[in-house]
Amino acid sequence: MNVLLISTYELGRQPFGLASPAAWLRRAGAQVTCIDLSREEFREEPFRDADLLAFYVPMHTATRLAIEMLPAVRQLNPRAHLCFYGLYAPVNESHLRKLGVQTILGGEFEEGLTHLLNRLRNTNGGSGSAPSEQEQSEPVVSLARQQFITPDRSGLPHLKNYARLLMPDGTRRIVGYTEATRGCKHLCRHCPIVPVYNGAFRVVDRDVVLSDIRAQVAAGAQHITFGDPDFFNGPSHAMAIVRALHNEFPQVSYDVTIKIEHLLQHSTYLRELRDTGCAFVISAVESVDDSILLRLDKGHTRADFLAALAQCRAVGLPLQPTFVAFTPWTTLDGYCDLLGVIAKNSLIENVTPIQLAIRLLIPSGSRLLELSEVREIVASFDEAALAYPWRNPDPRVDRLAEEIHEIVGRAEKLGRSRAKSFKQIWQAAHRAAALDEVMPPQPVLVARAAVPYLTEPWYC
Repeated sequence: MNVLLISTYELGRQPFGLASPAAWLRRAGAQVTCIDLSREEFREEPFRDADLLAFYVPMHTATRLAIEMLPAVRQLNPRAHLCFYGLYAPVNESHLRKLGVQTILGGEFEEGLTHLLNRLRNTNGGSGSAPSEQEQSEPVVSLARQQFITPDRSGLPHLKNYARLLMPDGTRRIVGYTEATRGCKHLCRHCPIVPVYNGAFRVVDRDVVLSDIRAQVAAGAQHITFGDPDFFNGPSHAMAIVRALHNEFPQVSYDVTIKIEHLLQHSTYLRELRDTGCAFVISAVESVDDSILLRLDKGHTRADFLAALAQCRAVGLPLQPTFVAFTPWTTLDGYCDLLGVIAKNSLIENVTPIQLAIRLLIPSGSRLLELSEVREIVASFDEAALAYPWRNPDPRVDRLAEEIHEIVGRAEKLGRSRAKSFKQIWQAAHRAAALDEVMPPQPVLVARAAVPYLTEPWYC
């Protein structure tokens, strides 16, 4: 049986969400083709030949891009069974069903895809049938404790085609990607993981993670991104993996994502992260306004963020904060305050400019809808946008958001430095708030290349 696994976008990294199920499906005897459309040209033949077309949708952008493809895909191959799997599949189930998607799998999807493969084999000899004859029997969301196997990355574009890590000496490292855990213990209201995992997280066996890393190092990887929503959901598991990674490949660096509260709670591990090759830690700070952090149920405060930053700096571990800069509660003064915190704490080079343009996304199933103040301001669900539209009570904030987005877009096209982009953003924000546009004297900042960063910025 021919299976086509499709990724439309995943942050400039080789998609684990294709490689992992490919291994499961090939073990089950399927002929599997993987296509990463963020790095490959669209080719009609694999779509025409497939009995099962499965789109991997781990992100909002990836889901919208996949949906845009559906009319053309259906025209090429109307007989193939259509599946969407990944984080954004179950939360958009209703809309996807309307579009003709027959199977929707969220959470731990490898077992579900394998079951689907066997189900299709037993239906009309695996040649496909009408949607009404193939009602889904797999759970839409599975939190099963799977026995993971090593991902199979054969057939995917080479790692050199993906984002690189720019190091302080100006060299660029080839980046691999893996996952040590899935899901998350926490219930941040704005997080898209929560509607699917609801506070659960699942561990990928240590031997599987290390086997996946070995294969990527053999393929040229010099740096590994751990894509866990929070690397310290299971700190003992996480530290055992990076110790083993460093012992086997001391020349390979890595990066991780860790919550502010976990950085403080497990601060004794920070020095060891640095010593085992951690190039930087990403943390979803989201805001420096405590009232907004409380609404998002982030579990940390502005003071906690600054304390975690100080602890990371004390051991020489770069912290790269991410933000949701525009929310229904953002004010012009509040946005300027965020810029002031970044500047005062010498974080300009640590923050990719897109982080200063991101607008709060409220997808289907979001815990934000638990708040009456949110329900009162959102419009009806926009199926085209896959989100609940909202506007800031102050129209000037929405206008500023549009201006910042334009500044960032131009900066990306022109290759403008982070410092220059930040200055433009500062001036636009302070002009909108009728404040002095002149930036205060800055601490001595290192050059951009002295802060390790991935060449494809984080988005959503």
